[in-house]
Amino acid sequence: MRILKIGIVCFLVTMVISCKSARSIVANGEVDSKLTAKQLIRENGKQEAKFKTLQAKVKIDIIDGLKESSYTLNLRMQKDKTIWISATLGLARAMITPDRVQFYDKINDQYFDGDYKLLSDLLGIELNFDKVQSLLIGESLFNLKDDTYVISNNEASYILQPKNQNALLELFLLFNPSHFKMDSQQLLQPLKKRFLQIDYTGYQQVDKEVLPQTIKIIAVEDSEELNVLMEYKSVSINEEVRFPFKIPSGFEEIIL
Repeated sequence: MRILKIGIVCFLVTMVISCKSARSIVANGEVDSKLTAKQLIRENGKQEAKFKTLQAKVKIDIIDGLKESSYTLNLRMQKDKTIWISATLGLARAMITPDRVQFYDKINDQYFDGDYKLLSDLLGIELNFDKVQSLLIGESLFNLKDDTYVISNNEASYILQPKNQNALLELFLLFNPSHFKMDSQQLLQPLKKRFLQIDYTGYQQVDKEVLPQTIKIIAVEDSEELNVLMEYKSVSINEEVRFPFKIPSGFEEIIL
């Protein structure tokens, strides 16, 4: 199953958020049934992340069938330029830029240096730097200005979906009525029997930025399911960050 390889998933799905001055957001906003799709997209755009740099510690739990794993990871980000992730004691490290994905694993003495095909295969959707960054900070994987959407709602969220759903990829985007950030992103590929759901189960405010606090990812392919739960702690934004990265000599390259 291409969704997996625990060591690689670790660096892929690491995320953001929480600090000493962070404040959890109580999402008690009410859905307005008169809100239009254009109004919702406009309100969501106002919440676009504005930080320049971010660093955080992330607790991540991975459940693959009967196998469970837990990790603590360090995340550093320079918005729109670099995402850097390091496991405890530097046993695994990744650096992602708009045109390159690099990763090494000291446990298995392996490394990868290439494009986004590996990450795309892991989650079952076509990824690029913008999509990975958006996933990490609670923003839509898709540019909402690139399509025409229709709006509906349930008791807790606004729901956007393309006016003309693609038979190869059905998309549902759920937005929180309190702050208009994502509640959930759901992607269905019926022909490939794939389903990806990204739930943002909590948000917090860090220096006026609304950022995810906990995120749950469910990736299904055929009858196999992968669950990833992330909790974000010790975050700081707009401080100087470094991105040390060097693939150790003698490691075996991961070839796709």
